Amino acid sequence: MRRVAIIGGGPAGLMAAEVLADAAVDGLEIAVFDAMPSVGRKFLMAGKGGMNITHAEALPDFVRRYGTRQQEIARLLDAFNPQALREWIHGLGIDTFVGTSGRVFPTEMKAAPLLRAWLHRLRLAGIHFHVRHRWQGWTADGALRFSTPDGERDVVADAVILALGGGSWAKLGSDGAWLPLLAARDVDIAPLRPSNCGFDVAWSDHFSRRFAGQPVKPVVASVAACTQQGEFNITASGIEGGLIYALSAPLRDALERDGQAILYLDLAPGRSLERLSAELSRPQGRDSLANHLRRRIGLEGVKAGLLRELLPAEALTVPNLLAAGIKALPVPVTATRPIDEAISTAGGVRFEGLDEKLMLRQMPGVFCAGEMLDWEAPTGGYLLTACLASGRQAGLGMADWLQGRC
Repeated sequence: MRRVAIIGGGPAGLMAAEVLADAAVDGLEIAVFDAMPSVGRKFLMAGKGGMNITHAEALPDFVRRYGTRQQEIARLLDAFNPQALREWIHGLGIDTFVGTSGRVFPTEMKAAPLLRAWLHRLRLAGIHFHVRHRWQGWTADGALRFSTPDGERDVVADAVILALGGGSWAKLGSDGAWLPLLAARDVDIAPLRPSNCGFDVAWSDHFSRRFAGQPVKPVVASVAACTQQGEFNITASGIEGGLIYALSAPLRDALERDGQAILYLDLAPGRSLERLSAELSRPQGRDSLANHLRRRIGLEGVKAGLLRELLPAEALTVPNLLAAGIKALPVPVTATRPIDEAISTAGGVRFEGLDEKLMLRQMPGVFCAGEMLDWEAPTGGYLLTACLASGRQAGLGMADWLQGRC
């Protein structure tokens, strides 16, 4: 009997376990270990507001969402693309549909039924689950070390898949505690950084008290060469929400490179600068600036507050300057929010240290998958798709490696 260990019970680890069970490797015992009291906790949290599985956009556009790692992720998606993912979910008895934004959801919009059906299938396949097992590295003779409520436990495995997640949402098990364990083995690792995250802005106390929690919509936001329309929320310390998450990578990179970053907002999408200038040049009479903005261009509330907060006082009284501020309002971003608040992380085990089967080159029999790899993607189903595709590849890679050692 040969034993394999999958460390991490998130989507990547569970997919690797399923692929190994289906590979029909003779005499194989498959065990999944997770530090939490149950598996799939971050998966369930991600689906709390509606389980976004993947996206229905054309595959070339889909692949571009992975930025600097699109070439590496494309190879994984060649074998398990978004349509294959949907068909896999249908095989669990879960129907899916495409929303108006192109995002794909289970019909029930929930993650729990999907996870229950999946775990039932894995248990029927003979996969063993060991929860409350926190991985602590290797013993001197190569066994896996786990801390458990009953003390330390050593596990001998013929091969290992590490699917330990990134560094966000530590309370759900994705805490990045694996970094020093692999660094001690000279594994090539890019530092973990927040992705799909909020940012700090030095709001005045008045603005923060008045507008924290309010949505800003619709707007077009730009940073560097990236532009996107959507909405976001004001927080007491800065900005967060879908539009900000979509632009978090270029904002974060600018902060790291230059020590500062500017997010530009178009508060009146669909209206030209010339039209705004003409409307704002009309006599203000006895109207306050707030009433003038509301009556002439329909701009009020938090958007008007942003103008007062971020534009120089003299620009508020000159129509052309005010119009220019409305079309390109500079929001100075001072820092990312802490990594544990991020939806996901960038960085991790670099692909250059892995072979095409996701096995560590200097550690034969040890494979890596999921968010602990060095890639990032926006929300919208891209994160889950790549995690599942990488888990599948690691599982297939381990099966081939074990077969070659028969």
